[in-house]
Amino acid sequence: MEENNENKVEENIEAESNEQNGELQAMKEELENTTDRLKRLMAEFDNFKKRNAKEREMLYASILGDVVNKLLPVLDNLEKAASAQTEDTNYKQGIDLVLKQYVDVLSAFGVKEIESVGKTFDPELHEAVSQVQDDTLGEKVIKEEFRKGYKLGDKVIRHAMVIVAN
Repeated sequence: MEENNENKVEENIEAESNEQNGELQAMKEELENTTDRLKRLMAEFDNFKKRNAKEREMLYASILGDVVNKLLPVLDNLEKAASAQTEDTNYKQGIDLVLKQYVDVLSAFGVKEIESVGKTFDPELHEAVSQVQDDTLGEKVIKEEFRKGYKLGDKVIRHAMVIVAN
C-alpha cells in the first residue's frame, strides 16, 4: 500500500510538473506573440513618423514655392528700377540696397536664379519664346533672356523665358 501511495504521489508530482510545463510553454508563446506585436507596432509608428515628417517637408516646400512665385514679379520690378537711368544717386543707391536685400532674403530660403544666356536650352529650366539664326552661337544655345527663371532647391518655381539660337 505504501508503494501504491508512493506511485500516486509520483504520478501527482509528474502530472503537476507536466501541467506547469504546459502553462509555462503557453506563457512563453503568449510572451513571444506580445513581443512580436510590440515590435511591429514600434516599426509601424516609426514609419508613420518618417512619413509624416516627409509630408510636412513637402508641404512646407510647396507653400514656400507658391509664396516665392507670387513675390517674383516684385523682384522683376526692382531689377528694372535698379537698371533705370537716373540723376539722383541717393535714389539709385536706395533701390540697389533694397534689391540686394530682397535677393539675400530669397537666397536664405534656397531660391536660386537659373542661368540662361550662353547655356544650352533645357526645357526643364527654360521656356523658349522665340528662335533666331545666329552663326556665332551653336545649336540650341540661349542668346537672350526675357525673364529670369528661379529654382527652389531642385524644383523650378518659374522657368526662364529665353530666345534660342539656331
